[in-house]
Amino acid sequence: MPPLPRHLRAFTAALALTSCLATLTTANAAAPPPSQRPHSPATDCALPGRTGWTDEGHNTDNTQFQRATGTRRVLTLFVDFPDAKATGPTKEYAAQLAPAADWMRTASYGRTHLALTSLHRWIRMPATADSYGFRRGLTFEAHEKYVRDAITAADPYADFSRYDMVYVVPTKAASAISFSPTYLYDPTTSGVTADGTRIKWAVTFGQDLWRWGPKVADHETGHTFGLPDLYSFTSATHQYVGGWDVMGNIAGPAPQYLGWHSWKLGWTRDAQVACLAAPGRRTVRLTPVERRDGTKIAVLRTGETTAYVAESRRAEGNDRDACSGGVLIYQVNSATRTGEGPVRVMNGHPSAKPHADCTGLDLAAYTPGQTFTDPDSGVRIDVLAGDRAGDVVRLGRS
Repeated sequence: MPPLPRHLRAFTAALALTSCLATLTTANAAAPPPSQRPHSPATDCALPGRTGWTDEGHNTDNTQFQRATGTRRVLTLFVDFPDAKATGPTKEYAAQLAPAADWMRTASYGRTHLALTSLHRWIRMPATADSYGFRRGLTFEAHEKYVRDAITAADPYADFSRYDMVYVVPTKAASAISFSPTYLYDPTTSGVTADGTRIKWAVTFGQDLWRWGPKVADHETGHTFGLPDLYSFTSATHQYVGGWDVMGNIAGPAPQYLGWHSWKLGWTRDAQVACLAAPGRRTVRLTPVERRDGTKIAVLRTGETTAYVAESRRAEGNDRDACSGGVLIYQVNSATRTGEGPVRVMNGHPSAKPHADCTGLDLAAYTPGQTFTDPDSGVRIDVLAGDRAGDVVRLGRS
């Protein structure tokens, strides 16, 4: 998670990086075909961001956050310290990160390519590892100093004008560099520059890289695209989405980005979004978000910054270890700050008993014959049918 610049620090109080498929059956009665009546365009269900930072809004500031499509050129630096000197080659560290590129390519339906280039030499930092303050509550200024020191030390060996962002990987000996925050530049400061280029985005990995694995890079890079943290910054860390998105539990069983995120990032097209922005009914045939084609999400807008989303999930691709499959229903609020639950998954099986490697919320997917209702907003979502090809849902709002 990125430390906040000074003018945005009020938006969060802490930094943290913590941390099967149920058989689907078709409903007894044949599901009606998807409605052919004209409906709201997808843009009517896009929500505006209201936090001034990473959030679920579609109006992402593309000067503060980088585009999430196309090739993102990443330079990886390997650093050690006067009090924590590296003893082995850098190749092991590069190999630990390499799978992140394939995972991102799969998650984005081939629309985002992380072109990882490694500077294969140890870069000596000018200060001791413990002097950089890598503790919960790491300030923006301290984090920026760490990024600046790494880039300044590496500058004689690399042309930073050729890259969009930087990864900084410390030696395993640097136990003080414990976790992996994301650096997002603050336009009100002088920032970090090299080779005539402003370094806007960097992920500074910690020792948790070896615990979480390469998907920590996909999580942190997601912040540079404008995505918020879906886990809780306070108690009950994974109370909001469980293991359904890598922006929540990085080690979760179904880490594919939510369909809402795929739409926000430009991986899912407007034509693949079914929107109900006013009272009425609409029947939608969904194809699993793990696959590229078809309708990905059905959105039922409930307010200026709120909506319910239904999407089809299957145990395949990045979600091959999913604990349940069917229709995932969740509430989105683009005015809710990162770490405070901007996405909240509705549990279709609250009494189900969790089993190995699965939490109760990991079993949340709705199956045919089930209905979700929210009387306060007049929302009703019926799961009419489901098979290997996807699911049919009926949206209703009174």
